[in-house]
Amino acid sequence: SKEPMMTTTDLRALREKTVLDHFADETRQDFDAVLSTFPHPHYELVPTGEVHDGGEAVRAYYLASRKAFPDQRHEIIQLRHTDDAVIVEFWLLGTHRGPLGALPPTGNTFRCRMIALFIFDGERLVCERVYFDSMTMLRQLLAGVPPAQLPALVGPLLAAGPSTAG
Repeated sequence: SKEPMMTTTDLRALREKTVLDHFADETRQDFDAVLSTFPHPHYELVPTGEVHDGGEAVRAYYLASRKAFPDQRHEIIQLRHTDDAVIVEFWLLGTHRGPLGALPPTGNTFRCRMIALFIFDGERLVCERVYFDSMTMLRQLLAGVPPAQLPALVGPLLAAGPSTAG
């Protein structure tokens, strides 16, 4: 016998639970649980051009980002549903305690407003695509750095360009 079709309300509730579990697992740094929310993990950071495709690449991204910001957390502002996605507007917060690419730790905190598109194929999460203003974050991370040191810190960030992992 054929399974009954899921209603739009049921599908939205399932997707929202997946997204909220994903956020909670990221905050707890339970990366096995986070990765289990995707059949094939795929993570895109639009401002930097980074694409992390596959479980190993996405896990490496999570580990590197938590090395840079061990207390990384979020505050959800709003969730919205579309036909194929859950859009989450949120604040991302953290303290810069480890290297962020070429940027050594500054010890500064940041709070940056972001949007993440959790894109679904039916019930399956297929992509998390994150948008944010990188200057908002950099301005906070570099606050208090002596101006003479800025070229040495920012130069490698600008030269690095987008990367693809996976």
